[in-house]
Amino acid sequence: MKQLRLFWILLALMVVGIAHAQTDSPRTVTADEVNAIAKELYCPVCENITLDTCGTAACDDWRYEIRLQLEAGLSSQAIKDDFVRRFGDRVVGTPQDPALRVLSLVTPYVLVALGGFVLLSVYRGARRRPQRHVLDTLPDDHTPTDDDLRARIERDIQR
Repeated sequence: MKQLRLFWILLALMVVGIAHAQTDSPRTVTADEVNAIAKELYCPVCENITLDTCGTAACDDWRYEIRLQLEAGLSSQAIKDDFVRRFGDRVVGTPQDPALRVLSLVTPYVLVALGGFVLLSVYRGARRRPQRHVLDTLPDDHTPTDDDLRARIERDIQR
């Protein structure tokens, strides 16, 4: 009888030991892992400062929140999506909507190319158009006198 009781106690201890060994121990998250995500997020309070460099108490809280979410097993993208859901697209610096992202990234290049095309067109047009001088409009056999030039200038002024 005593042996049977000892057997049941040992069996219960083994089951409890196995169950305890299989429970997930909390994952230890390093500061580098937190900062890798915080570097890609902007402070919702401060302007143009990433969470990893911001020194406000709010950013300390958000970095701690990132740590807790990493310990809970959330992925980097899931954490970013959570911040975007709560604080908006400004938290990640670029729009999350693919169409808006492409538009915001491509627009500067299109504007530069369009500006270059306009400048090139103006430059080529100016080179093609010959400059007209007063002396070019006179017949070749006629040498202008001072009176001719004075009369031409006075006509141009009256226009």
